[in-house]
Amino acid sequence: MASHLGTLNTDETAVHIRNVSRSFGQKKVLDNVDLDIRQGEFVAMLGRSGSGKSTFLRALAGLDYGTEGSGTLLTPDNVSVVFQDARLLPWQTVIQNVTLGLPKNERLTGKQALVEVGLEGRDSAWPIELSGGEQQRVALARSLVRQPELLLADEPFGALDALTRLKMHELLRELCFRHRPAVLLVTHDVDEAISLADRVLVLDNGRFIEDVPIDLKSPRDHADPIFASLRNRLLASLGVGSFSERVPDNQ
Repeated sequence: MASHLGTLNTDETAVHIRNVSRSFGQKKVLDNVDLDIRQGEFVAMLGRSGSGKSTFLRALAGLDYGTEGSGTLLTPDNVSVVFQDARLLPWQTVIQNVTLGLPKNERLTGKQALVEVGLEGRDSAWPIELSGGEQQRVALARSLVRQPELLLADEPFGALDALTRLKMHELLRELCFRHRPAVLLVTHDVDEAISLADRVLVLDNGRFIEDVPIDLKSPRDHADPIFASLRNRLLASLGVGSFSERVPDNQ
């Protein structure tokens, strides 16, 4: 099992990983992975199905203790996870879902989190009364109310329609700018990764084969030639087509 040396609390680094591996039977899903994520940094991770993305995220979340070898995996004290499915309890109201597991005196904080995600006044609603986008807003509020230093998001918008996804992108970008957690977003959507992240990683056969900084101002224009060039580069890394225009090293 990898050496988990505890939690990480510095002024600069939120995640520190060295030589972390994970296997299932004879299949090595993570192969001596290294990664650092700074506090307040938004990192997106791409990869084909079966590349190890969700396994890596579960390890960071403390949901998988099967990592191997003598590696190091350090994370902050407060880690929250947002999944593709909002995972709301149908027998609990919105505010009860947001403050689940917290002391009763956190109810006011929960209401403030609902205001931040645009659901003011919906605290007494039931999950069945909410749209898919609203349910994901509740899931974001549930994460934010815990004041995470690291927010892990496993394809949180994958089940939403295109227009709702764009609205959720704007909301997530605003919330992350306001609260400044380190973020690791797992996604299959290259445009989503470029639109939101400071860096984009590509995981393939258990290793990071790309670590691309995204030096574009927000909101990001999909028609920008640099955006298009980044898209082509990342798609090529994922085995989709080819690209002829390389992004300069300073991009």
